[in-house]
Amino acid sequence: MNIIDLTVHELQEKLKNKEITTKQIVEAYTNRINDKEKDVQAFVTTLTEEAKKQAEEIEAKKESGEITGDFAGIPIGIKDNMCTKGVKTTCSSKMLENFVAPYDATVVEKLNNENIINLGKLNMDEFAMGGSTEYSYFKKTRNPWNLNKVPGGSSGGSAAAVAAGMVPWALGSDTGGSIRQPASFCGVVGLKPTYGLVSRYGLVAFASSLDQIGPITKDVYDSAMLLNLIAGPDERDTTCSQKEKIDYTKALKNDVKGLKIGVPKEFFGEGINEEVKASLEKTIETYKEMGAEIEEFSLDIANYSLATYYIVACAEASSNLGRFDGIRYGHRAKEFTSLKDLYKKSRSEGFGSEVKRRIILGTYVLSSGYYDAYYKKAQQVRTLVMKKFEEAFEKYDVILTPTSPTVAFDIGAKSSNPLEMYLSDICTVSVNIAGLPGISLPCGVDSQGMPIGVQLIGNKFCEETILNAAYTLEQKIKFRENYKPEFIGGAK
Repeated sequence: MNIIDLTVHELQEKLKNKEITTKQIVEAYTNRINDKEKDVQAFVTTLTEEAKKQAEEIEAKKESGEITGDFAGIPIGIKDNMCTKGVKTTCSSKMLENFVAPYDATVVEKLNNENIINLGKLNMDEFAMGGSTEYSYFKKTRNPWNLNKVPGGSSGGSAAAVAAGMVPWALGSDTGGSIRQPASFCGVVGLKPTYGLVSRYGLVAFASSLDQIGPITKDVYDSAMLLNLIAGPDERDTTCSQKEKIDYTKALKNDVKGLKIGVPKEFFGEGINEEVKASLEKTIETYKEMGAEIEEFSLDIANYSLATYYIVACAEASSNLGRFDGIRYGHRAKEFTSLKDLYKKSRSEGFGSEVKRRIILGTYVLSSGYYDAYYKKAQQVRTLVMKKFEEAFEKYDVILTPTSPTVAFDIGAKSSNPLEMYLSDICTVSVNIAGLPGISLPCGVDSQGMPIGVQLIGNKFCEETILNAAYTLEQKIKFRENYKPEFIGGAK
């Protein structure tokens, strides 16, 4: 038995049966991090020694009966834009290189309440702006399926760490596909919950009306369990839903008979890689065999969703990042001649090229004379996208699309061409614009052995529906049993 190959629910079962101990689990993962981090570069900050001490304490408390929770001693990795008290929270930026959070994000607080052990903070595109995790100030994370490929972004560190067996599961954040796209590239499961289902308190904001925290896991059951832990109301986040908590694992019925799945033809058109398209078509046939009702329909939003997303996201980023001025916190230039010069130099030195690009674009679309032409119009189109989805969900339970138009691309292939990089998000951004839930799970590999992801989109607060649809497909195709990165044992 190799501990790092087990899912969290399998780890729980073995802990319950006393086949393994908390210390053995943490030791297996800390050894894995020490062995593989130099290759994958998934972490900004590792907490391996702290994790070992915590494991010993939890083990003792479990034996004395002081701790009885099902998740006590289970390790996790956390994306480095979620505040962790006493631990660096850098957003992979020079601007916050030495920032130590004075409080925990709500999601971190909830994990701590379950005595879950934080193995470290995971690498990301700077301030979550990017689709490849090449825009981190500290390092470029690599894809465990092929170390010359990107892991996707911005939650690339989270997806790569799960795929490489360095953490059993992780938290990521998704503004335009930043959980789902790296999950697709790394052959793991990524869930972007409905906007407002999970508190954003303590998440360093990129675009406040789009950002959402969610799980990246080895399988769908783990995704449902982690969503159980982090979902729910929070008085510190006024955008958080007041819906009562439910148990998402109870929705996993392994049955899709009669489920109505809509397949928007526009998402399978020009620009979609042929092998990705073929794998998705095979997945659609699998759903048909399992009794789902499949129908192709028109959802003509993809092309203008991308433009809408980048206008809204950049405008909000420009506003949110205004606080990083060299005065209150963050990087401060050492030499300056005036207050204006301090602002200019601190921000010029502290932000990377992609963040600067988006701040400039966001400031432009919000500026006098351009606001109506760009930002206001983008918000009107956003309403149109929401209405299109509402109409679709009157007829369908789930909408099925590719997660990404391609598999993972080579490191450096798109980093010099921002527009080409932005097009990688074309299948995912509309979900954030409409505030819907979406899940990506692996459905096959291409001829080079790189994973392909399918995206299932649900109506607002219908996580149970997409989780069951994903779980049923997962049980049928058994991706984890049939495929594994060469890096951790060889792809079949």
